[in-house]
Amino acid sequence: MNKAQEQVVLITGASSGMGKAFTHALLQQGAIVYAVARRLEAMNELKMLGARTLKMDISRSEDIHHVIQQIEQETQSVDILINCAGFGLYGAMEDTSIADARYQFEVNLFGMAELTQQVLPAMRQKNKGRIINISSMGGKIYTPLGSWYHASKHAVEGWSDCLRLELKAFNIDVVVIEPGAINTEFADVMVQPMLSRSGTGAYAHMAQSVAHATNESVRKGELSDVQIVVDMLIKAVNANQPKTRYVGGKYAKLMIFVRKWFGDRIFDMMVMSVVK
Repeated sequence: MNKAQEQVVLITGASSGMGKAFTHALLQQGAIVYAVARRLEAMNELKMLGARTLKMDISRSEDIHHVIQQIEQETQSVDILINCAGFGLYGAMEDTSIADARYQFEVNLFGMAELTQQVLPAMRQKNKGRIINISSMGGKIYTPLGSWYHASKHAVEGWSDCLRLELKAFNIDVVVIEPGAINTEFADVMVQPMLSRSGTGAYAHMAQSVAHATNESVRKGELSDVQIVVDMLIKAVNANQPKTRYVGGKYAKLMIFVRKWFGDRIFDMMVMSVVK
């Protein structure tokens, strides 16, 4: 069943990776897609395919307000919000400035929350809507040098659960998607800044080991194709009663299972096996 047809969909982080793939898929489903990102020029291909592209920095309140104002002027309201914008800040907790840590939360949580606040009045008024938050298996587990990233994704998980309860009375669904290791730009964007922070000094060995393991996974083609996440998203969009969570992609189900059922010490040994 295709429920996306003629639905107004807002996708953040649409210039690359999962956000770009989601935009392609929902255009094919017949949705009216507003694709937003900081890099407007990076969405030219999507614009040619029919997406309505807008510039928006998720950490800037004025950008968020402008985008929602324009969408509501053109279409009245957003039917489906896909919160996809995000990035991974890696490096030892001690080596990471609090300013950088705050920015991680601004992008991965607070920007998402502010955008959601902006779309909710219209959704409540029509007593219908769907909010799909792209989290990560990183919202259920932890890895070395990922303290601030994992903290932000764990926050997204708890925030989404509370939001689901609050919005149930208004017939607004809240769904979390937890991808595993996916072949996007994530690794490229993560590794070099991590080495810049922690590649020398007390955490150098750990940083070099994590960087090597990450690069080897990419080189060997061990990461899942983004289509796995697209398939989960389409299920979440089209379901009459979507699941609260969709999990998929390399390592996701295994890592979450081990973390849940085998305890902290076993999981610690598992994730630290990359540091040799």
